[in-house]
Amino acid sequence: MTQTTEAGAATEDTRPGKPIKKHRIHRAWFVAAVTFVTIIGAAAFRSLPGLLIDPLHQEFGWSRGTIGAAVSVNLALYGLTAPFAAALMDRFGIRRVVAVALSVIALGAGLTVWMTAAWQLMLCWGLLVGLGSGSMALAFAATVTNRWFTERRGLVTGILTAASASGQLIFLPVLSWIVEKHSWRPAAVTVSLAALAVVPFVWLLLRDHPADVGQKPYGATEFVPKPAPVQGAARRTIKVLLSASRTGTFWLLAGTFAICGASTNGLIQTHFVPAAHDHGMPVTAAASLLAVIGVFDVVGTIASGWFTDRFEPRRLLAVYYALRGVSLLFLPMLLAPSVHPPMLFFIVFYGLDWVATVPPTVALCREQYGEDSAIVFGWVLASHQVGAALVAFLGGVARDAFGSYDMVWYASGALCAVAALMALVIRRRPVGVGAVAVA
Repeated sequence: MTQTTEAGAATEDTRPGKPIKKHRIHRAWFVAAVTFVTIIGAAAFRSLPGLLIDPLHQEFGWSRGTIGAAVSVNLALYGLTAPFAAALMDRFGIRRVVAVALSVIALGAGLTVWMTAAWQLMLCWGLLVGLGSGSMALAFAATVTNRWFTERRGLVTGILTAASASGQLIFLPVLSWIVEKHSWRPAAVTVSLAALAVVPFVWLLLRDHPADVGQKPYGATEFVPKPAPVQGAARRTIKVLLSASRTGTFWLLAGTFAICGASTNGLIQTHFVPAAHDHGMPVTAAASLLAVIGVFDVVGTIASGWFTDRFEPRRLLAVYYALRGVSLLFLPMLLAPSVHPPMLFFIVFYGLDWVATVPPTVALCREQYGEDSAIVFGWVLASHQVGAALVAFLGGVARDAFGSYDMVWYASGALCAVAALMALVIRRRPVGVGAVAVA
């Protein structure tokens, strides 16, 4: 009996009952491709909040702080749901969890069409879309990478992380045009339909584990049996948190990633468009700049994955955060009614650095926490979204109070400098938490 290797060559397989598989390309790459497309399709909901602030303020008279609060609920739940989603994927499988999550996103986005009160925005966009998006957050990419790959993990993590930016590139210009020409409701429906359209691909093409198709993980030297479903997903998630929280590394990772979320999703993604509009820039032009960030985000994240396979992750994080902080300090001087070369330089620079922090952060979680790394990263991601939620809310409050976003840019730049220092303090040696987190 034969077995397929990573390169596709057939080798002798003496294990009885194993199927013959002959693939020129390892199945892991097909699973990664489906995951990439899934994250792209779901990225529509990530593109819309910044486009909703001004239309909702004008139609309903809600303050920017109120709208920002709904966005902050969405971002916080996105993060807080992620670690439980990673455990649920161990219990029920990746396909089921992601398919249900996409359906919840579609429901929440669709229901916003009929809302008339701010609490309904909190319920639909904050609660439902937040829960659905959190269930297929970056922990989804980490779980797929950990199960299907033992080699090229940094590169694959970078590619899957870049999928969200690719979705932003696709959807931001489209949604901004829809909002400007046809109001915000058709844009919300577009988000709902995009999430629903991905469900069949997930159900038909995604597989939970290499053993489901009789293959080893990519780069593995031995066949890895599929583990039994893990009971008590919520209990396991909490136990992993309690175990990891006893280590200083966890708090440093969580702190740096909270600042990462504050300076990306909470700040630029939520407030860049209204801030640029304050300076006279058309909404479509500002949204297009965010889409350009998405273009270079893809390049930067994949490159960061390649760097992570070759360089010390701590130092990469320090460099990324330091450069991000410097760029934010210059942003208030660059905002203007039209797009000019210095602004384009900022957009390219920020795009390259946007989520370049993810591959080294995932690598550090894997190094420090072993088999529980996906769940630990889920909790670290929760801190990312808590940071994003705070700035999404406080940024709106600051705009209402001071009439501009300048103080928000400066404060975020200073926080990034703190994150750079925190990254350098992370200890290099593994702490062995993954071996004792759960029984």
